[in-house]
Amino acid sequence: MIPLLWAIAGVVLIAVELVSGTFVLLMLGLAALVTAGASALGVPLGADVVVFGVASAALVLLARPALQRRMRAHDADGSVNAGPAALLGAEAEVVEPITGHDAGTVRIGGALWTATALHEGAALASGDPVVVVDIRGATAVVTAASAGPAPSRPPLQGES
Repeated sequence: MIPLLWAIAGVVLIAVELVSGTFVLLMLGLAALVTAGASALGVPLGADVVVFGVASAALVLLARPALQRRMRAHDADGSVNAGPAALLGAEAEVVEPITGHDAGTVRIGGALWTATALHEGAALASGDPVVVVDIRGATAVVTAASAGPAPSRPPLQGES
């Protein structure tokens, strides 16, 4: 009867883990299932508690951190290149001219963005290739693309 109670407790803890997502209850549920196995092999009730404690501690302290690291899809520094920062260094094309202090429009990866020139006196005509150097609110700050190799940009998520 005792092994069945440990098994039920393990299944319940694992099921509740589906809601919490912290992996603590998963580790406790697995420890309860290990204890159910030990109890089924004839370990007395007092030793069951010790088996549960040791298994719980080992799983929470050793297996949980490894599982959390594996589930995270972050770069080594923990950052993810997404949102406006992902556009930095991207090549674009001027759609509506950008002159002096007047904003124009550029196409960045198929999307139209309001854009201003990085340098105040720059005049960028329709069709000119440009590079995104900054994002200020909903406005891209661009500069003329160099004739040399394509400028480097931070890698997008999933790129090496």
